[in-house]
Amino acid sequence: MVKQQEKIPWWRNSRVVNVVGQLAVLAVVIAVVFYLGNNLVNNFQRLGLNFGFNFLSRTASFPIANPLIPYSPNDPYAKAILVGLVNSLQVMFFGIILATIIGVTVGIGRLSDNWLVRQLATIYIEILRNTPLLLQLFFWYFVVFLQLPKIDNPLTFGGKVFLTNRGLDIPWLRLTSPTWLALVFIIAAIILGIVFWQKRINAIETGTSAKIWLNLSWLNAIAALIVLIFVIDWNIPQFDGKSISGGVNLSPEFATLLIGLSIYTSAFIAEVVRAGIQSVNQGQWEAAKALGLKSSAIMQLVIFPQALRVMIPPLTSEFLNLAKNSSLAVAVGYNDIYSISSTISNQTGKAIEMLLVVMVTYLIINLIISLMMNWLNFSVQIPER
Repeated sequence: MVKQQEKIPWWRNSRVVNVVGQLAVLAVVIAVVFYLGNNLVNNFQRLGLNFGFNFLSRTASFPIANPLIPYSPNDPYAKAILVGLVNSLQVMFFGIILATIIGVTVGIGRLSDNWLVRQLATIYIEILRNTPLLLQLFFWYFVVFLQLPKIDNPLTFGGKVFLTNRGLDIPWLRLTSPTWLALVFIIAAIILGIVFWQKRINAIETGTSAKIWLNLSWLNAIAALIVLIFVIDWNIPQFDGKSISGGVNLSPEFATLLIGLSIYTSAFIAEVVRAGIQSVNQGQWEAAKALGLKSSAIMQLVIFPQALRVMIPPLTSEFLNLAKNSSLAVAVGYNDIYSISSTISNQTGKAIEMLLVVMVTYLIINLIISLMMNWLNFSVQIPER
């Protein structure tokens, strides 16, 4: 007769213990949040203050320099916050792109066989990584941009780009029908470029000819470049001897923040790239050379795709740091969401509410960046069987 299995007591069942433990931790967290929230409400009542966001509908009554979306001092505080959010997003977006391009270039240069290139990359990284970001922002603002020529005597590049102590004036798009069609074509060309690149890698891995995909990639890039230059309706800056009109003006504050953040973050990205490349087994280099591939093709098709699997997690941290460091815009007078929220807090006395707005905004932005990078990390991993 088979002996009946003894039932395990619930306090010794690992599944039950794990669930109970998690519920206990969740209860403690809820209790702490409730306690802090109740304490906040009581303090507000004791001071005769009201917690709420009704003030966002009031008139802002302060100007914002160079807003990307239409804004006037007669608009409500909510519109001012939206302007600050857009200003922050443009710095983050272009900063991540610029920092990545510079960082990858410097990181590869750090491993160059050329002694001079290698030493210059090392000096670049060590100087920028070991000096405070705020100090670098002050350098770019006070030493570089504010010392540029006045607007009546600008530095000119090709007669289409002007650099003064009021910022950088560059050509910009006129949103006409040809421009929209050209933008759609360029987006399609970028997607095709990614497809051709994947096809080329697959062809090399399977041992078939990849030349056709390389030729298609070049034709695609040339077509996109022609459309970018000749089809898009450009608004060119014009200098009349006293002022500059047309195009778009990048203020010294915006340029300072963008360049400062990009260059500072690129030094950390360069080390991430260097470490990722060095993590690839040396046998991969030797096997690629045995196939007769050039050094540039080896890096592009063999080494860098494998290093990318190692680089993406630390790159995510650097992108998040760049997004959070953009709040230093207040130090150089750039109107980002943190700077505008500080102004609103001073005018209305709603410090707690504005603090929550800023915290939630940065939290959402960073969660979106993390989700996108996690998706990219998942897409480049080797699927396990």
